[in-house]
Parts: sequence; C-alpha cells; structure tokens
Amino acid sequence: HRDLHSFPTRRSSDLTGIRRSETRSLKVGIVSDLHCNLQGLDLALEAMGDVDELLCLGDSIFEYQFSNDVVARLKQRDAHIILGNHEEVFLSPAGTRARQRDGIDLALMEFLAAQPHRRYLDLSGKRLLLIHSTPWEPRGEYVHPHSAKLERFAEADADIVLYGHTHCQVVKRVGNVLVINPGSAGDARDNRNDRQLSCAVLDTVSEEVQVIDYPDPRFGAT
Repeated sequence: HRDLHSFPTRRSSDLTGIRRSETRSLKVGIVSDLHCNLQGLDLALEAMGDVDELLCLGDSIFEYQFSNDVVARLKQRDAHIILGNHEEVFLSPAGTRARQRDGIDLALMEFLAAQPHRRYLDLSGKRLLLIHSTPWEPRGEYVHPHSAKLERFAEADADIVLYGHTHCQVVKRVGNVLVINPGSAGDARDNRNDRQLSCAVLDTVSEEVQVIDYPDPRFGAT
C-alpha cells in the first residue's frame, strides 16, 4: 500500500512557453535518512519508477553501522550523495573502531567518505542545493516543518533546497526558494503520515513534487 501526495508549486512568473519547450523536464527521485534500510531504499526506487536523477540527502548509514548493500545500491544507481551527521560521526576519530569491523567493503567506505556534505546541481536551468540539515553553518540543527527557522532557507543561493535530517516531510516555497524534505526512506518518525517511510519525486520544470508514503517492510504492513 502506497499513498501519493502531489504538491504543485509553480511560481506565477515561471518559464515562458518558448523556454519551457527548450528546457527538458527531468524527473528527480529523492531519498534521505536510509539508515542501513536496504528494503526501504528498494521500495522507494520501485515507487518512484524511472527517474532521470537520484538524490540521497545523507544518513545512508546508521550510527556506527555501515551498510555495504545500501551504499552499493546508491553507487549502482549513480546517485548524487551527500553526507549526513551519521556519516560524519562514523568517518570521524570516534568511528575508528567501527570502521575496522570485519565485513565492511573498504572500496565502498572510501566511496562514501569521498562524498561532500553539501552539493550543488544544475538541472533544467534550475540550481539545486543538497544539504542534510541546514544551508547555514554550523550545520546540524533540526529544522522541523513548522519551525520559524525554515524561513532562513530563503537565503540559500539556489532555486530549490533539498534537505533531510528531521525525517519529516516538507514541500514549501520560502521566498523564491522551493524547500523539499522527502522524509525518511529508512527510519520513519513522522506522525503526520502514520510513521511510514517516504520518498519524493520532483519535476524540475513544473516544480511539482510528489511525496510517496509506504510502510516499513521490516515491521510489516500498517
């Protein structure tokens, strides 16, 4: 069982008809906070269908646990990946012992370690900023859907800001910036969707966002 919510977010001053015909719309799949849940990621990939680009907004691993399967799947799908707070701890001196555990694919760990904590993408003439928590430093703050600090996202040098961290869905225009949080595809914590996993699909030209909810297969159907 999956629930799909569409959020049309086009600005009234969006592309002219001529420019729209010249700009190819891209379907962008968005996941975040996978926390080693391969089944959750695979269900998100199935639910999103064929996408032109795949984004992962951090926390693909969980605390001091590494997931060869999750990182390999993201790599296989050529995902644009950023690091979250869980990767930063795992890759820090505090994670030294965890990184030495048997069974970790060192090539995959090095691949993940090489990813940035923020990334800009230019798609269909739109500038996207991928972050895990906040566009400002020091990063790490939890900006929930009704937080007044969400307004600060309007300061970002981007048309669209995508973030995770809170495990709570956001699709909101703040000033001229479209802010998207797909929720978590690995560790559901959002009571507003009955604590289901979720992912999102963005149309880069219309800026319509579809958020898809689905049960965590680890706990059976809800």
